[in-house]
Amino acid sequence: MPHNVETASPHAAAPSASPGRILAASFVGTAIEFFDFYIYATATALVIGPVFFPSGAPGVQQLSAFATFAIAFIARPFGAALFGHFGDRVGRKATLVASLLIMGLSTVLIGCLPTYATAGWWAPAALCILRCGQGIGFGGEWGGAALLAVENAPPGKRAWYGIFPQLGAPVGFILANLGFLCLSFGLSPESFQTWGWRLPFLASAALVGVGLYVRLKLTETPAFKAALTDAKPERVPFATMLTQHGGSVLIGTFAMVAVYAVFYLSTVFALGYGTGTLGYSRPTFLMFECIAVCFMALGTVISGAAADRFGRKPVLLSGMAAVFALGFLMGPMLGNAASAGTWPPVLGFLCLSLLAMGWVFGPMGAVLPELFPTRVRYTGASVTYNLAGILGASGAPYIAQELAAYGGIGFVGFYLAAAAVLSFVAVLAMRESAYD
Repeated sequence: MPHNVETASPHAAAPSASPGRILAASFVGTAIEFFDFYIYATATALVIGPVFFPSGAPGVQQLSAFATFAIAFIARPFGAALFGHFGDRVGRKATLVASLLIMGLSTVLIGCLPTYATAGWWAPAALCILRCGQGIGFGGEWGGAALLAVENAPPGKRAWYGIFPQLGAPVGFILANLGFLCLSFGLSPESFQTWGWRLPFLASAALVGVGLYVRLKLTETPAFKAALTDAKPERVPFATMLTQHGGSVLIGTFAMVAVYAVFYLSTVFALGYGTGTLGYSRPTFLMFECIAVCFMALGTVISGAAADRFGRKPVLLSGMAAVFALGFLMGPMLGNAASAGTWPPVLGFLCLSLLAMGWVFGPMGAVLPELFPTRVRYTGASVTYNLAGILGASGAPYIAQELAAYGGIGFVGFYLAAAAVLSFVAVLAMRESAYD
């Protein structure tokens, strides 16, 4: 039987809060969480290596920084299982508040850490612990925010409602990059590396306060209330998910791999490659990425509307085909830019990549929840989303760095194309749920 939101229960009713408040809460919370996650991603490319690791062979500090970047992705499925358990048993609201608090506290504390020069190996050890905390908090965030939107959606509008938590990604990214961009203009490189990089992490405290204010005013979704009326919650939602819906987990995970790969190759890896190999200044490349991520937002909005009208699979398959093509454009557009010193191919590639990313990312706000019934939906959607992060994102900057060193930027493009093929096949195996 299809596990769609609209037929999750015969008791489903109209939302108990206004649609505007519901969508604002799903959007604001994810925007803050993505801001927290992206400031670390940006700092990874710019400053984490020299601040927290000893100098060594060329590239060792950067590779060490990328390794800490991967830690959060490994922790995210554990956070998804933890928060999914309580989200499916206790409710969406309380779980979303807790995930936001854990993510925000971990982010602020990263901004307070001592450096390797002052604390030795205690500094990167503490960094790894807090990065793990970021991953656990983030692991419980996206699934709950997506369910908050989708489980309150009217018939035929699930994908459209589902884009609002997705829009938190480009907004959080822009806020993060603009923060670092302002610091780059306002501070000397020495001041930025000494203390300036800490400011975006500390600023997260104020943003978390805003998110908590919005979310504490919410009530539970109609679908969750109806599920509790029908029967008691699953005792261990994670076990039920694995034993009864393992196939949905696998399909959803592999469908998301290309989404993660194209995003983190076009942002984290590209930032390090652009400022290092291509020789662009930090402010210039950050501005490129701020422009390009607007195309991600555009792709997210258009694809959400298209997924409700034409179905999830056609939209996703067309997006995966675009990501595949971009893999073969990466070498010519970025490789030639390194020799010619021209910026249009670089900016053009970033814009096209993030447009394609938005196109495949937008419908996922509805697609992953639709794979699971209400009683294990928080756990299923969250675990699936975050397992895909391990496969598609955790090692992407590190692998790309090694591939670029070994065979040039074209090899990184082949890696992206392979991820697109994997996700294309997974989407083909996925059932169409737009008209359930």
